[in-house]
Amino acid sequence: MADLTDILHRGFPGEPPPASALAERAARAGLLDVAYGELDSPLGPLLVAVTDRGLVRLAYDAEGGDAVLEELSRKVSPRLLEARAQLDPVARELDEYFEGRRRAFDLPLDWSLTQGFTRRVLRATAKIPFGQVETYKDVAGHAGSPRGYRAAGNALGSNPIPIVVPCHRVVASGGKLGGYTGGIERKLKLLAVEGR
Repeated sequence: MADLTDILHRGFPGEPPPASALAERAARAGLLDVAYGELDSPLGPLLVAVTDRGLVRLAYDAEGGDAVLEELSRKVSPRLLEARAQLDPVARELDEYFEGRRRAFDLPLDWSLTQGFTRRVLRATAKIPFGQVETYKDVAGHAGSPRGYRAAGNALGSNPIPIVVPCHRVVASGGKLGGYTGGIERKLKLLAVEGR
């Protein structure tokens, strides 16, 4: 890691360079695989990470930033760097969503942190329209396993891209809210943003 730091610091005599300059240099040199940063939202601070394929992680503050970065380092790439400028498209679309000016996200998604049934459940969830809800059983059926509603619930509970992959739009049968990774209060706020 010292070698990467040395490479990025070359040409910046004296004081350490600003993080934005390091991130820009790392990206140009092909040394940046995961850019991350914190964004403010009506639901509290969000840790957001992107790769060249798209949005890979969005975490609520309660999830613990260090644990999220460790997960990204292990499962995606150890070449990650705080690079707020790389998050501008995500920040813009989230702001538009919370202001009621966006009903669908156009962000490319990087599904690297998911696989198998979980990925199928999350892809099905990503198709639930703004302002609509489906049950865990419905989503399990769309993912190819109509009886797998409990497994669908587990998959939704491990959603690495909440809000954008709208697991808040999935409820229990009979109209009960069910669970939510970010807490029921956040689920209620997201549903309220969508007029539910």
